[in-house]
Amino acid sequence: MDVTPLIRKGAQVIQSYASGTFTVTGKVYTGPVIIFPDEVLEWKISAPLAVEDFALLAARKDVLDVVLLGMGKNMALLDPQLRKTLKERGVSPEPMDTGAACRTYNLLMAEGRRVAAALIPVTS
Repeated sequence: MDVTPLIRKGAQVIQSYASGTFTVTGKVYTGPVIIFPDEVLEWKISAPLAVEDFALLAARKDVLDVVLLGMGKNMALLDPQLRKTLKERGVSPEPMDTGAACRTYNLLMAEGRRVAAALIPVTS
């Protein structure tokens, strides 16, 4: 029995991540990205993360069930005030390490969920 998930044509699949890059459906991206099932966007972020960094996600809040936030090599929590403000704007990112966010995105996307992954790259 074949248990390979069926992935719709044109869906964005994260194939790999390493050394500041992501390979998504055969294309290499350098730096932070936001991946939706239908497109990949370069993500300009500030340090530390600010409300404005999540504008692309807030604009799509009505078509997203889950927002995964890959925080780099190690998981880190969002500032409580930032999390509160984002939630008020309809965005509730789930922070985790970037590897976990990539794997979780692929699984949820393959299940047909309305998911986005906002990913900070892993650097050595």
